[in-house]
Amino acid sequence: MFDLIIKGGTLPDGTVADIGITGDRITAMGRLEGAEAGQVIDATGDLVSPPFVDPHFHLDATLSYGLPRINASGTLLEGIGLWGELKQIVTEEEMVARALEYCDWAASMGLLAIRSHVDTCDDSLKGVAAMLEVRDKVKGYIDLQLVAFPQDGFYRDPTARDNTLRALDMGVDVVGGIPHFERTMADGAASVRELCEIAAARGLRVDMHCDESDDPMSRHIETLAYEAQRLRLQGRVAGSHLTSMHSMDNYYVSKLLPLMAEAGVAAIPNPLINIMLQGRHDTFPKRRGLTRVKEMQAQGITVGWGQDCVRDPWYSLGTADMLDVAFMGLHVAQMSSPEEMRRCFDMVTIENARILGLTDYGLHVGAVASLVVLDAGDPIEAVRLRAARLAVVSKGRVIARNPRGDATLEIAGRPGMVRRRHPVA
Repeated sequence: MFDLIIKGGTLPDGTVADIGITGDRITAMGRLEGAEAGQVIDATGDLVSPPFVDPHFHLDATLSYGLPRINASGTLLEGIGLWGELKQIVTEEEMVARALEYCDWAASMGLLAIRSHVDTCDDSLKGVAAMLEVRDKVKGYIDLQLVAFPQDGFYRDPTARDNTLRALDMGVDVVGGIPHFERTMADGAASVRELCEIAAARGLRVDMHCDESDDPMSRHIETLAYEAQRLRLQGRVAGSHLTSMHSMDNYYVSKLLPLMAEAGVAAIPNPLINIMLQGRHDTFPKRRGLTRVKEMQAQGITVGWGQDCVRDPWYSLGTADMLDVAFMGLHVAQMSSPEEMRRCFDMVTIENARILGLTDYGLHVGAVASLVVLDAGDPIEAVRLRAARLAVVSKGRVIARNPRGDATLEIAGRPGMVRRRHPVA
C-alpha cells in the first residue's frame, strides 16, 4: 500500500516506470501492477522529472520592480544603486510577503530548491532576518539555501565584513562575495581569499558573484579556483555569472578552464539577466553577455543555469520558470544539437542539484519524493514548449495540479484538438 503512485510516466532517460511513494520517500519504481495507493496520478505519455532547482536568485529583492523607480539605463550598476535606495526604505514584512509570493510561483512551476543570495550590507540585517523567516516558512515544500552576500563589497562597504559574519552566525548557509565590485583588483582578490578562509573554517560552501563584467581583465575566477584548491574546498565552490570570460583572451582561457576543473569549481551563468545587462557599453558588434558554457562543460566543469532575478531592480520580467531559463540559455550558448538541448534540461535539474549539494535528490528508491509531471514527451520537448506542469509533488505531497495544455479549436464547424507536442528523433 502506497500513499501515492505516479503511473506510467516517462523518465528523462526515456524509461517508462511507475513510482510508488510512501510518506516523503520514493519506495518503489518499475511496474507496480495491482498495487494500491491512497492517490494515483496517471502520467502515461508524460515526462516525469525530478524537481527544478535554481542555484542563483535574489529573494530579498524579488517582485520589487519599480520601487523606488525603474532602472532607466538597464545597467547592472544602476540596478545596484536602485537596490541601495530600496533597502533603506523596505520593511522586513514587505520582503517576507514578496518572497513568499515568489515561492508560491516557484512551487507551482515545480521549482522546489532555490539558492538565494541575501544582502549583508545593511547594519540592521533585516533582509537576512526576513529570508531566515521565509526559509522556515517554506521548508515543508521548498529547500531554500541562503548565501551571505555583501552586495556593496566585502571591503568596499565599511561594515560589510562584520555584518557578513553576523549573518553566518544567524544561520545563513553559504559564503558569498562580489570581488569585481571592490575598489581595486587587489582588494577583490583579497576578498576572495578571506571569504574562502571563512567558509573553510566554518565548513560552509562558497558561491561568489564573480567577474560579472565585460572587462576581460576581471579575472577573480582564477583566484577563486586557486583558493578552492589551497583550502581543499573542491566540490563546494561555485562562481556565478563569469561574464568577463566571454571577452577574455583565448590563450588565457585555455589555462583557466583546466584550473577550474582541477579545483572542482562549478559555474552558474544566468542567461536571462546576463543577456539583458551585459554589453551595455558596446555599440556594434555587441557582446552576447554569457560565459563560455560549452567550453567549460568540455573540461568536465559542472555548469548549471540560474534565474537570478524576477521583477526587481535588475530585471523587469520573469515567472519562476526554470524552463524559460533553459530555453534562453540554449539560444544564447548556441546549444542546438539534441545532446546539448537535453543537457540544458539537466542544467536546471540534476546539475543544479549537484551544485547545491542536495542529498537524496532524484528519481530512485530512497530519494525524497519530490517530482514534476510535465506535459511533454521528453526533455527537449519540455524545453521547447516550456511545458505545463500537470502535477507537482513535494516531499510526498501533491501541492499543485494543472489542466493539460492542449487547446480546443473549432474552424469552419470542424472541432478538433490542437496539440503542440511532437516527438523528437
